[in-house]
Amino acid sequence: MKRFVIAAATLALGTFAVTAQGADPIAARKESMKTVGQQTGAGARMARGQAEFNLAQARAIFASYEQAAATYATLFPDNSQTGGDTAALPAIWSNRAAFTAAVAKWGADARTEGAKVTDLATFQAAFTEVTKNCGSCHEVYRARRN
Repeated sequence: MKRFVIAAATLALGTFAVTAQGADPIAARKESMKTVGQQTGAGARMARGQAEFNLAQARAIFASYEQAAATYATLFPDNSQTGGDTAALPAIWSNRAAFTAAVAKWGADARTEGAKVTDLATFQAAFTEVTKNCGSCHEVYRARRN
């Protein structure tokens, strides 16, 4: 099971990397966040006790966040402000430095907090800390969907 979880996370991130190099940055960032959302869902189930704690899976979740953060800010070129059913808000382009810093913080927090995980209790604390980045970034840089 551990090998499957790590392989699935690696495959998903590999798929993202190929997509990110393509010509459609909106599709690439959507795919990236889809992968992040899947990892977050798995983490939330573990944190709530709805799934058994698995250290390898927990580490894979934080690694996926760190890897996504490494390229995510580059998926917002100026020509991708509209179209593709994007939910990206203009604040990304009007304050690029703050957006890039928010994404970098997410990656750094994933690395730092993920390194602390040894059991369920440390996972819950680290997961809560890292996912705070999601809400704060979405609040400023992502339009709400109905």
